[in-house]
Amino acid sequence: MVVGAASPVRLLSVVCDRDVTGVLIGGCALLGLLVGSFLNVVIYRVPRRQSVVRPRSACPTCHTPIKERDNIPVLSWLLLRGHCRQCHAPISARYPLVEALTAILFALAAVRFGRNWVLPAYLVLLAGLLALACTDLELFLLPKRIVYPTLIMVSALLVLAAAGTGEWHRLVESAACGAVAFGLFFTINFINARWMAFGDVRLALLIGVGLGWLGPATTLLGFFLGFVLGAVVGVFLILTKRISRQAPVPFGVFLAAGAALAIYVGEPILRLYHPT
Repeated sequence: MVVGAASPVRLLSVVCDRDVTGVLIGGCALLGLLVGSFLNVVIYRVPRRQSVVRPRSACPTCHTPIKERDNIPVLSWLLLRGHCRQCHAPISARYPLVEALTAILFALAAVRFGRNWVLPAYLVLLAGLLALACTDLELFLLPKRIVYPTLIMVSALLVLAAAGTGEWHRLVESAACGAVAFGLFFTINFINARWMAFGDVRLALLIGVGLGWLGPATTLLGFFLGFVLGAVVGVFLILTKRISRQAPVPFGVFLAAGAALAIYVGEPILRLYHPT
């Protein structure tokens, strides 16, 4: 009787877990759409030293405030066919792309971490990395007004995760990895600022803290992937004569991409080299 009664309970538990996981992924994707809409404001206004709170979003061409019905992530841009309702000026496809990409990143984070105390920290980290990658790609700028607030929020959420899980050693590793990453990048910047801008030094601190929770090996992998991506893309652009050897490269984009890859696939990659 005990065995027979336990089987339906275990089955119900599995079904409930799947339902909860599906809800979590869907909820994170929806949250990502909303956060992505806010990131568009951050990406546009922060480099221009404008408030991200006021005034409300408006068309960049005619400056008409955007109505609520035209401010639905992705959908509004599609319905308006990428144009302003008032002046019909084209609206950059970056806006729906950032919203959709944030939703994808958040959903994948839910798949990666599930119902884990650390999930909120990585949602904030991924959102910050995306905003920084976009500003660096467009303006060759990694604003400290994005880096530091992201660092503070991620750090605070990691402290909560350590308190919730009791894994204080992970928090220590996070702080240590952040300090080491900052020190190494600062040294490169000090030797020759042309090799490494100080914005990349700040970003290294953020990535080191964020990836450090997953371990030093994952942190190292994240930076390694960033350097490899930067080198491959840079060489390709030079060989195809799209940029010159002296042209600036938005290295923050590759650091952010490497960090994201380490978050999602770092564990299986490291397992290939250290099978258990």
